Amino acid sequence: MSQPLLEVRNLRTYLQSGGREVRAVDDVSFSIPKGEIFCLVGESGSGKSVSALSVIRLLPHGIASHPSGEILFNGQDLLKLDDPGIRAIRGSQIAMIFQEPMTSLNPVLTIGEQITEALQLHHPGMSGAEAEQRTIMALEQVQIPHASGRFRDYPHQLSGGQRQRVMIAMALACEPQLLIADEPTTALDVTVQAEILRLMRKLQDDTGMSMLFITHDFGVVAQMAQWVGVMQQSKLVEVGPCADVLRKPQHSYTKQLLAALPENLAKPELAHPRSQNTRDGLIADEVPLLHISNLKVWFPIKKGLLRRIVDYIRAVDEVSLDIPQGQIVALVGESGCGKTTLGRAVLQLEKPTSGSIQLHGQELTGLSAHELRPLRRKMQIAFQDPQSSLNPRLLIETTLTEPMKVHGIGVNHEERIELAARLLESVQLKRDFLWHYPHEFSGGQRQRIGLARALALNPEFIVCDEITSALDVSVQAEILQLLLSIRQQRNLTLLFISHNIGVVEYMSDRTVVMYKGKIVEQGETAQVCTSPQHPYTQKLLAAVPRLGVKM
Repeated sequence: MSQPLLEVRNLRTYLQSGGREVRAVDDVSFSIPKGEIFCLVGESGSGKSVSALSVIRLLPHGIASHPSGEILFNGQDLLKLDDPGIRAIRGSQIAMIFQEPMTSLNPVLTIGEQITEALQLHHPGMSGAEAEQRTIMALEQVQIPHASGRFRDYPHQLSGGQRQRVMIAMALACEPQLLIADEPTTALDVTVQAEILRLMRKLQDDTGMSMLFITHDFGVVAQMAQWVGVMQQSKLVEVGPCADVLRKPQHSYTKQLLAALPENLAKPELAHPRSQNTRDGLIADEVPLLHISNLKVWFPIKKGLLRRIVDYIRAVDEVSLDIPQGQIVALVGESGCGKTTLGRAVLQLEKPTSGSIQLHGQELTGLSAHELRPLRRKMQIAFQDPQSSLNPRLLIETTLTEPMKVHGIGVNHEERIELAARLLESVQLKRDFLWHYPHEFSGGQRQRIGLARALALNPEFIVCDEITSALDVSVQAEILQLLLSIRQQRNLTLLFISHNIGVVEYMSDRTVVMYKGKIVEQGETAQVCTSPQHPYTQKLLAAVPRLGVKM
């Protein structure tokens, strides 16, 4: 390893929470050479972000303390600097990109004002005109189109990828020696992620800066890092060159994380495999469980004093799709392509503009709420964010038994409670969890409860809307294996909405690719993912960061 720019020695960071002390970072040591990228990986709560915030001294006074350790930056211990001393380094020599740019950017200031403010703070002698010119150059450097025109735009006027580029421009404007990037691509589509990663590597090569890159995506690690550190429960359990850690992991936890990746999971065989004599995933003469024909969901754009309709947002545009009984059909595409709108339209949570949706040959479009109610038992949804979809004021018992009561399942309350307890056991949770509230559970447990609620009415069809996107890799593996097991037991049919191609390859029988409201390609998953025909599918698959390591 060459001369380190940053050297962290035996760092301990303790946090005061509810009258008790939490050891968020416990005896962590690592170093980052000049001009190289160090990736810090691990699951939520392992201490990755707290380690980064300790380096840049952004943890709140009175809550965070460092009982021991050193953070040496160019040989200077940052922990010993007073507030003016660390402010002189923070932003100008060490910069940080946060995970969610929309909450990091000030919504009432233009992006130009925010970047020029940072420049003039660290360069008091810089004139307004010079700061503006430097800001436009920074925006051009991160490849924001029409940078001079975007200077006066507000954050809400930019896409997610553009906002992340603005955050990178702001971090790089003062030409730091070290850039800390905390999950900078987690919320981005795979193609936008690929652009941001290429951009960050190019900027790092051009400027020679070092980078501390925090992520839980091993594909990103393989693409970005020269050095890797693996964190577990506030400790750094393995550190080494990227190729060694990914291909010859030494610690059992590293091996466990790599084994939990979708490409390394063993997919169970179906007890009744589908006939090989199929066309578009359907056995000859088989009636699909769900038949969608020429479906449109258009949202009007109204302007003027009289709010006249001037155009439409074509969220779903002339979509036709058959979903056979017992299959998992993956729906993939970037944000805004219409995936979730299509899923909601199938369940009649979004009223179609035109077209046909048939369940077992029965037309769903045009039915009243009263007519739809008995069909709700057959169709359910598992939402992306269980934290917001579970009522925080209701016990899990009420969450599970209330739909049963509405649909007449169980002869009395005691029987419904027993059914709810069995549901929890079916998703590998304890019976006594019935008497807890949603906030008392982890993200993975809440997702299991969301699945239990979807299964409460014994449905035939479930829409799974990005249900693993916010989960750690090991929890994601548990949820995916659970879904496959439940599908096998109940002969469930799933519409699995996702942008994670690795998960799609592991989970689905068929894959449907959406782009700008239309289906551009569909077929057997193996065929679509290995031999894509449409240029958009080819671009989507080419953008996926691959680990290329089998455990």
